[in-house]
Amino acid sequence: MISFKKRLLVLAAASTLAVTSLTGCGHSVNNEEAVSTIGKEKIPFGVANFYARMQQAQYETYYAGMMGTTAEEMWKQQVDKKKTYEEMVKEGVMENLENIYLISQHAKEYKVELTKEEEEAIEKAVEEFIAANEESTRKVISGSKEYVKELLEKITIQNKMTTQMTADVDQNVSDKEAAQKAMNYVFLSFKKTAQDGSVSDMTAEEKKELKEKAQDIKAAVSTGKSFEEAAKAQEVEMKKTTFDKKTTSVDAEFIKVADALKENELSKVVETESGIYIGQITSLLDREATDAKKETIINERKAAKYQELVDTWKKETKIDRNKKVWGKIDFSKTGVTMKQKSE
Repeated sequence: MISFKKRLLVLAAASTLAVTSLTGCGHSVNNEEAVSTIGKEKIPFGVANFYARMQQAQYETYYAGMMGTTAEEMWKQQVDKKKTYEEMVKEGVMENLENIYLISQHAKEYKVELTKEEEEAIEKAVEEFIAANEESTRKVISGSKEYVKELLEKITIQNKMTTQMTADVDQNVSDKEAAQKAMNYVFLSFKKTAQDGSVSDMTAEEKKELKEKAQDIKAAVSTGKSFEEAAKAQEVEMKKTTFDKKTTSVDAEFIKVADALKENELSKVVETESGIYIGQITSLLDREATDAKKETIINERKAAKYQELVDTWKKETKIDRNKKVWGKIDFSKTGVTMKQKSE
């Protein structure tokens, strides 16, 4: 969420947008009409439309292709029985925007304000955005100076507030709390791939052969060979990973076994639904992975504190969303993409 908002500052300064009307003109709009009211402060349709269209451009430019579909079809996909992909994204957009306004209303409590340099940078970003996009495009996305500027000011304050809101979070994390072990392991899958690319389950006999390979690896390591040499002798790829008991990137059943091992200890052969594992612990405290985990824990604490404050402020503030006005923004009818160029 926060990373996208920071990215938006760059996009506003650097992006040339392409607008495609897919099924007509849509609704007539009043850019000053309130999409939502946060306490006594109104979010104008112009700001909401610009923010939504910038995020839409991100999705249509980068994500539609990754999903193997067109933008129009992407927005129409059903997430569940009650909601399309467009409705899901729009819900997140509006919640983020309401939070931006809500948080900015508490800026004085944290002595947060825009500096002269920030105001000048925003002014420059707005001018560059206006110059990069034709008037017809800016009209569709409500990209006039006043709305672009208001949004960038709010986002800049929100970014600065994030730092202040989480400033008192405990940043001390012990090695014990963050400890990450390291191991070498092999995984022998019960799936096989044919030459034509089709995937199927192994037969009972083939699974038996895999078990024998795993046992051979275990026997070789037990007699003095390195884990890597033993795996290579069986033409099996050795993998390395760091983990703790909560790790989900490797089968939970195998992680439970591995977590109980001592340093340099070899695991038993573990058969799961998907295949066979065997591993060897190389470190009970991988320094690099443990330090990275500490950063993750601190960031999780900050995110929790941030959300706690936002939730508290929401309870204290009346938020009145105008669904009829917000509904005038339709991603599937009007496409917005970013023209690719260097930033």
